[in-house]
Amino acid sequence: MSYTFDPLVPRPIDLPTSVPLDGPLGGQDLAALDQAKIFAAPDDPAQWAAWRERLEAWRTDARERHGFTGAVYERPQAEWAASCFTIAQVWLWDELLYSFEENRFTPERFLADARERFADLDAVVLWHAYPVIGIDDRNQWDFYRDVPGLTGPGGLVATLHAAGLHVFVDYNPWDTGTRRGEDDLSELAAVVADLPADGVFLDTLKKAEPELVERLEAARPGIVLEGESKLAVERIEDHSSSWAQFFADSSVPGVLRAHWYERRHMQHHVRRWNRDHTDELQSAWINGVGVMVWEVVFGVWVGWSERDAATLRRMVTVQRAAKDLLLDGGWTPLTDLAPEAREAGVHASLFSHEGVSLWTLVNRGEDDWTGPVLTDAPAGRLIDLTSLADPAAPTDPTGSPVAQAGGTVDGAGAIAPPVTVPGRGIAALVHVAPGADEPAWLPGLVEEMRRHAPSADARFPHRLARRIVPQAPASRPAAAPTHPGAGQDVEASAVVVPAGPYVLTVRYRARETGMYQGAPYVEEWKPLAPRLHDPRTLQRDGELAAPVAVAATEVTNAQFAQFLDATGYRPATRHRFLAHWVDGRPPAGREDEPVTFVDLDDARAYSAWRGGRLPSEDEWQLAGETGGLLRGAPVVWNWTESEHSDGRTRYVMLKGGSDHESVGSEWYFDGGVQRPEFSAKLLLPGLGLARSASIGFRCAWTVDEVTA
Repeated sequence: MSYTFDPLVPRPIDLPTSVPLDGPLGGQDLAALDQAKIFAAPDDPAQWAAWRERLEAWRTDARERHGFTGAVYERPQAEWAASCFTIAQVWLWDELLYSFEENRFTPERFLADARERFADLDAVVLWHAYPVIGIDDRNQWDFYRDVPGLTGPGGLVATLHAAGLHVFVDYNPWDTGTRRGEDDLSELAAVVADLPADGVFLDTLKKAEPELVERLEAARPGIVLEGESKLAVERIEDHSSSWAQFFADSSVPGVLRAHWYERRHMQHHVRRWNRDHTDELQSAWINGVGVMVWEVVFGVWVGWSERDAATLRRMVTVQRAAKDLLLDGGWTPLTDLAPEAREAGVHASLFSHEGVSLWTLVNRGEDDWTGPVLTDAPAGRLIDLTSLADPAAPTDPTGSPVAQAGGTVDGAGAIAPPVTVPGRGIAALVHVAPGADEPAWLPGLVEEMRRHAPSADARFPHRLARRIVPQAPASRPAAAPTHPGAGQDVEASAVVVPAGPYVLTVRYRARETGMYQGAPYVEEWKPLAPRLHDPRTLQRDGELAAPVAVAATEVTNAQFAQFLDATGYRPATRHRFLAHWVDGRPPAGREDEPVTFVDLDDARAYSAWRGGRLPSEDEWQLAGETGGLLRGAPVVWNWTESEHSDGRTRYVMLKGGSDHESVGSEWYFDGGVQRPEFSAKLLLPGLGLARSASIGFRCAWTVDEVTA
């Protein structure tokens, strides 16, 4: 297959934009810079002053051309967005946030992990529908509204708010092929008000149209809108945040165009498939913006290394304390540094205000740099913030690390103190000039930074998805039939798969969920079509120790009613259980249809009552490829005994396809009737949301057990 681009290399549209430095910069040249994601920095330090002047000229011109007022940044309810330095994107059913064993949300576990590994979070996007949406006719709003324990006092959103996090919801504008309710504007505004949400992530959109902005603001004053990828300059006026996704930087750190235009506009760097986050961390640090922590990308583990997590802890601790300096102070990108540091790949931004200065330093090189970074030692108090966790670092009389003994520098022209900037890492210096008031945040920051040492451990923290073996029932009701059609021969009502080794070809549609193990893309820039959603195959092999009988037909509503009558079965959570039944009984005329609105545990309980179990996905396929499996009407997907977990995501493989198919977007879950070799990976939601109108099941038996 030939590709139109190399998925490992940024496209021209994603590359940093060069700023012309020769000759006068006319209006047309200035307007052309509106299209930048990042303003590329010149390699030659002699050009940096001119480069900064051109950026100033562009900002002044662009604000005039677009009539910038900054009114959206004056809303008191939304002031938090300007200092939202870390945001996490989290699947509602991430096993850090939800316990399948306890059937409840576990925000305490999620928050403790964020505190330990990332020095807390400022906001979270609660991802809800994709990649499950499309399995049936539920729309994106249903996947928020139909979640017990999400809203209300003591609900998940309220708990996150109480912990100091702001909550974003996700809007999928491509969802046009599911159940229709009111128009999107009305539905989204209602969800935002009901949760209540602080922000909206605009999935696949760079910006919201003005009417949507107005409706959301009316529903929830101060709502923060965050689009995906580059935001048009003119819309910085009404969008106070944006994703810096697929932003390639220059070799010398450049400047983020949107944040340079308006310092209060928060951007979050993110590269979803990367295992090395150095590039976005360094760009965020030197620009004074934030990052997105996204460790589970639609069910795929892409966790952060300890090195990157340690870098983020140090960054956000400084950023949160010095946020006023970052927002209101003078910003000098690529400020002058000692030549030897610059030649080693060390660069810095300088933020200064009323005698207080902060240098945010990055090291583009692989090796640690230890030496002077400033051209001279400024008079006053100079603190190396990022050496505070090093017990060997020399300190001043207050206990704050300095690189030379004596603490306070007596005057300009003294030898600049040495500083260590870790390879591919960051560092920070803060300076208080003689006579300037020490900022109130400094003592607390000094104390907090003692806890955050750098780490050189860049290993990827692999996770394996392991098959979950369900526990056998403690006892079997005496009235339970022991095999299909109790008293009948197994072969009469089932397809028997012989014992022995097998090899299968499994077909599937490539999705961001991947399949069994690992990420579908690693360090790839933009894995778009044909790298995404194209048909693929994989080989599975194994061995059956004994013959397996797979029921030729699916369990019906009438059969499931017999099970309930015989056992009094009650699920751990009843939400959506047999939601299509009327007064606890199958609807008239639908008794022989496949039972649906049952989850894995419901299907397992029934199968155990029948003296069997669910077939594995391989057993289902082996039986299906004989042509002996019958499909009920309507056709529904079948649960299989294929539940997996990597500790963060649970999933199961569905077989058979269904009559239902959501059309209009390739982002929907697979639909339509499928051949036996086709498998679809379904991420498991909790609290009953896995129960679907499009999923039923059939039983299986190990033959030697049945006939014994």
